[in-house]
Amino acid sequence: MKINQVEELVGITKKNIRFYEEQGLISPGRNPENGYREYSLADVEELQKIKLLRRLGVSIEHIRLIREGSLSFDSCMAEHAKVLSQEQHDLEMRKEICRMLSEGTDSFSELKPEQYFDEIKTMERGGARFVDVEKTDVKNKRRWGAIFSGSAVILLVSILMIVLLSLNSSEPMPIGILLYFIVIGALLIAGIVIALVQRMKEIDGGEVDEARKY
Repeated sequence: MKINQVEELVGITKKNIRFYEEQGLISPGRNPENGYREYSLADVEELQKIKLLRRLGVSIEHIRLIREGSLSFDSCMAEHAKVLSQEQHDLEMRKEICRMLSEGTDSFSELKPEQYFDEIKTMERGGARFVDVEKTDVKNKRRWGAIFSGSAVILLVSILMIVLLSLNSSEPMPIGILLYFIVIGALLIAGIVIALVQRMKEIDGGEVDEARKY
């Protein structure tokens, strides 16, 4: 089957399917006549397994080791349960800081960060982990960068269409040519919107950055 069919069956984007292939997690066959990828039901099943483990936060590297037989499945799950317990502990520590802020400070203008940074450092020495501010801010920067770029192109195309219609009102052109340019402009805007929505999903999902992590 084609990648579009696999995308619909599994609910994973084409970009992520190709990413998993690049990481060696799936190896679809090739059509000998045209060289195109041909995905089997076994590939779909593998992707479903990968999707499940990724939804749980299991790393690409661990999934690869499981498939290679270098890491047992039960060991991986037990280890990942420990990771999730650590994350739960981290959330409890953050909640504790929020409670302290709520009880100790009435407004943002009165906030004295130093004492809370000291408390955070004490918790970190005890094993707690807090938010990576740099990583979070970069993610937001990517999101707004994509929105700005997409909106700018949509605005440009819209202006061009308005100019075209304005010129046509003074010097009418053949209806076929006018419709052609209008349809092209509409398709461009629709394509940009679809690409922008997909980009937002990628940024929020993080899959496009997985190769950097592992």
